[in-house]
Amino acid sequence: MRKVDRRSALGIALAAVSTAMIKPAEAQATGYKDSAPWPGVVLREYEGETPSLIPGFKTVSMRDVIMQPGSKTMGPPMMNAMICHITEGELRLEQDGKTFTGKKNFVWTCNKETKEQAYNDGNVVAIMRITDLKA
Repeated sequence: MRKVDRRSALGIALAAVSTAMIKPAEAQATGYKDSAPWPGVVLREYEGETPSLIPGFKTVSMRDVIMQPGSKTMGPPMMNAMICHITEGELRLEQDGKTFTGKKNFVWTCNKETKEQAYNDGNVVAIMRITDLKA
């Protein structure tokens, strides 16, 4: 058996860690569909719906709204109830005539037919994660 010195052991360890880190990144490259509904805004819809245990809702699904600095949404009425969460950045939100700021880790809800418009007034990308509650 060949003797392994420290340098060889370190090289083997780094190679193993590099391989382990590459595999998750490859797995994340599928399972969603991107669209650009407004300038500077990407809507990332994740595949699949899961049955809901919440009374009144049959399924849940997830999507992200990724907003570049200076971008905004158009404020269409919500198609279903949802839970929204700012995972990165900060957004100014106008919901049914009320204005509030959603900073990182802020969570709020919308009901079906709620009108909401989001603005990224900051200088970093903002991400709003939406959990759709579907009746």
